[in-house]
Amino acid sequence: MVTKTVARLSLFTITWPIFVESALQMLLRISDTFMLSKVSDDAVASVGVANQIIMFAVLMFNVIAVGSAVVITQYLGAKRYSEIGRLVSSSIAINFLFGLVVSVLVVGFSGILLDIFGLTPDLFRQAQHFLYIAGGALVVQGVLTAVIAIIQAHGFTRQTMMVTIGMNILNVCGNYLVIYGPFGFPKLGVAGVAMSTTIAQLVGLLVNLLILRKVVGAQIQWSHLLHWKREHVNKVLRVGLPSSAVNCSYSASQFVTTAFISSLGATALTTRVYTQNIMFLIMVLAISIGRGGQIIIGHLIGAGESETAYRQVFRNLWSSMLITLAAVALISPFRKELMGLFTHEASIIQIGASLLLLGFILEPGRNFNIIIERSLQAAGDARFAMVASISVSWLFSMPVIYLLGIHMGYGLIGIWSAFIIDEWMRGIILYLRWRSRAWQKKSLLELDEREPAVRAADA
Repeated sequence: MVTKTVARLSLFTITWPIFVESALQMLLRISDTFMLSKVSDDAVASVGVANQIIMFAVLMFNVIAVGSAVVITQYLGAKRYSEIGRLVSSSIAINFLFGLVVSVLVVGFSGILLDIFGLTPDLFRQAQHFLYIAGGALVVQGVLTAVIAIIQAHGFTRQTMMVTIGMNILNVCGNYLVIYGPFGFPKLGVAGVAMSTTIAQLVGLLVNLLILRKVVGAQIQWSHLLHWKREHVNKVLRVGLPSSAVNCSYSASQFVTTAFISSLGATALTTRVYTQNIMFLIMVLAISIGRGGQIIIGHLIGAGESETAYRQVFRNLWSSMLITLAAVALISPFRKELMGLFTHEASIIQIGASLLLLGFILEPGRNFNIIIERSLQAAGDARFAMVASISVSWLFSMPVIYLLGIHMGYGLIGIWSAFIIDEWMRGIILYLRWRSRAWQKKSLLELDEREPAVRAADA
């Protein structure tokens, strides 16, 4: 087993490859949108709606991916290297089976899921074709999600970044062939884009599996793929289920919000898709620092260095907020030009530019959420984050979204204002939890489970 003293690496060293990798993962979807925008706004709207369903399914895979990453970081910090191989094998096997089930459900119930959005017949047809292909291949995404999380938990973030660069190149080339049809290649439109993305993900999975074996040194054995250790599964689910419940709740709320926006018309729906594509490049800053910080904090918690972990979170938080605000300030002067890359429709550009300007208030709140939530998960205190986030989202935020955006008629501006309230409220609650230090009692490893040298340091 190849190991790295991850807890001693700087946040920047861990995070910058995660930032590039995360941005490029999102660009797999954004490039689809950008290239389809040259065909029609209807194609963009259909793929945007279908991707809401796909992204909800992908978040469900984090049940095992997030849980495994946290458990592995704590085991590495505690120097329990002998059990890592079995943890890796179990995680991959579980997500493979889960991916198969989700793929069948998404394809089988694609019509029912799309009916929620009240699409026109043409948009419905295109979105369903996309789901048949992309949804059927979700098993690939499931395994890929687990493998990437495991590699990064060991500190090998640059390797996953390089693979994702290759995946994006494959995806863009594939999109070019199926959308524009050069050299007599058939123009396959939305269905072709789904096939291109799926092929890129499959190639990326194969390369990441090779890295897991040759670089990380994790030995995947058939016996461990089929026979899982109950202790490992329980610990993975202890973190993974609450963490993924938060992600699934957020995605479900976005699912409902998309249905609200759909009731405002195709223009509002398309504006939301274009605006979010631009904002994803800013959101990924907070997501990356959250993931990088989670890896470091997990190692520190496993090694018994809880006081260092406590202080590290605040450094992560302020750094992330400053970087994110700088990014919003950078794009704000060019917000209309950025919207113009996707469409020439004046109303879409105008509303989208206003939404981008609200990022000065929205993104710091999002930072609160992501950084503290990931830190609580790394400490094993995922259940509190789940209860707080889901309660605020569904008991308060969703009614406010409907009230401001639909009932009071403020449209997308009202909905974005509700997003701001939601992010700040949840972030502050999680921040107070971290300050309380209640998470120190939630470690996945008891003192007597650590290696002697680690127990001595903890004492």
